[in-house]
This record gives sequence, C-alpha cells and structure tokens, in this order.
Amino acid sequence: MEAVNLKSKSKINKNYYGYIFTLPFIVIFLAFNLYPLLYTFYLSLTDMTLMNSSYHFVGFANFKQLFSDSYFLKSAINTWKIWLINFIPQLGIAMLLAIWFVNNRLKIKFIGLWRTIYYLPNILMPVAVAALFYNFFSLYGPVNQIAVRTGILKEAFDFFRSTTWTQLIVAFIQWWMWYGVTIIFLMAGLSSISPSYYESALVDGANSWQMFTKITLPLLKPVLIYVLVTSLSGGMQMFDIPYLLTDGTGAPDGAIRTMSVLMYMKFSSGDGYIGAAASVGVMIFLITAAAAFIIIRLLKEKE
Repeated sequence: MEAVNLKSKSKINKNYYGYIFTLPFIVIFLAFNLYPLLYTFYLSLTDMTLMNSSYHFVGFANFKQLFSDSYFLKSAINTWKIWLINFIPQLGIAMLLAIWFVNNRLKIKFIGLWRTIYYLPNILMPVAVAALFYNFFSLYGPVNQIAVRTGILKEAFDFFRSTTWTQLIVAFIQWWMWYGVTIIFLMAGLSSISPSYYESALVDGANSWQMFTKITLPLLKPVLIYVLVTSLSGGMQMFDIPYLLTDGTGAPDGAIRTMSVLMYMKFSSGDGYIGAAASVGVMIFLITAAAAFIIIRLLKEKE
C-alpha cells in the first residue's frame, strides 16, 4: 500500500515539471495574445480616440457604421482578391516543386541550396521589397525600359495608375515572398509519407496522377490545412506591402487598400479613432476565424 502511495506521489511530482515548463508560454499568451484580443473587442464597443482622455460605451455603433461604409466593403473584397490571386498559384507551384525535390527518381542535386534560394525572399524586409518593386515598375523603371526597347510596349506604361496592375503586382510580391515557406512545409509533409504506399500502388499498376490523388493528397491533408489556415491568417492581415508600395492609402483608387490598411487609416486620421479602428480589427479576426473553421470542416478527416 505504501509503495502504491509513493508511486502516485512521484507521478504528481513529475507532473509539476510539465506545469513549470508550460508556465512561460501561458503567461506570455495571456499577456500578449489573449489580453490584447479581449481589450480590442472592448475598444470596438467604445468611441475612444487617441487625443481625448474621456470616452463612452457605444455598443455596436462602430460596427453599424462599418457595414454602411463602402470603404470597408471594398477593402474586404480587395483583401480576399489579392490573397486568392497570390495563394492559388503559390500552392500549385510550391506543390509541384516540393514533389520534384522529394522524388528520388529525379535525383535533383543541391536540394538544400534550392530550398535556401526559394526561402530567401521571405527574410527580406518588406520596406526593401516594396521599394525594389516600386522602382522596377515605375514609369522610368527597368520593366518599362525593357518593354519599350523590345517593342512589347509602344510607350512607357504607368503601372501604379492601373488598379488591375497594382493589385497583380501586390499579389505577385506576396507570392514571391511566401512560396518558399510553403515549399518547405509541403516537403516536410511529403517526406513523412512512407514510400511503401507508392511501391504498392506501382505493383497494382497505378499511374502518377492516381498516386497523387489517392495517396499524396489524402495523407498530406493535415499539412494542407495548416498551410491554408496560416496563409489565410496572414493574407487577411496583409498590411506592409500594400501600405508601402504606393501612397499609404492603397492607391490607385483604393485598389490595394486592405482591411489592415483601412484599420491603420482610421487610427491615424483626425483624433485617432481607436474605437473605429478596433472594430475593423475585430472584423478581421471574425472573418479569419470563420473562414478557417470552414476550411478545417471541409478538409478534416471523415470518420
């Protein structure tokens, strides 16, 4: 009896180590994630401004004004549009490259070097990337010079006066900066799939497409869910490139004014409308959470 009590006591003592090791994460999460999130919800229900010390509880007035604001609706459409234009080719190209890199039959050399090259754009500062692409596509930039000299264009084209081209440039930058990370995630998922599945499929006479759709995609589903949700979360919070690329308001004609850019504009305009900006932040959170829930429900493993 005494031995059993000592055993259960030692188990309890060992559990303390788990609590101790997880305590820093819990404290940091509560202080820097949960509290700001809850406080943002609270601020969205007030008329607080940066330049006034007093404020009032206004309920859902900020949200009513937000839904009647054409700028918010347009910024939501812009955010989704730019993210989809960026993510669909990002996932397709990353999947293709990841399959090539893990395929032993292709015997691609210097895989580590290629992964590093593809990942490099992600570590560049957004300020530098925005300045680089602005100069590339400016009226007297290299893109216009090459296009005019080779006869592709008769005269220089102002890309940043075209809403379509500005959105495409932002989408391309987002793709260029993030597809390397997607390749690494997909390669990790593909490497965890046992080769014995493919060997059995080859014996049964399956072709490459059948193996991809019947083996690779189903077993890669958890990684795909992670990539989709994290990309969605980042895409809905898209701020730095759209803000830095033109005039800070999403010009031309608000074509690259995302929800995060609109949130900053509300905060930085006039007296600094903290409550109105917080309501945009809450909507970003709710839209992201709802879309992520739908993705997980659609792609989760069926019983």
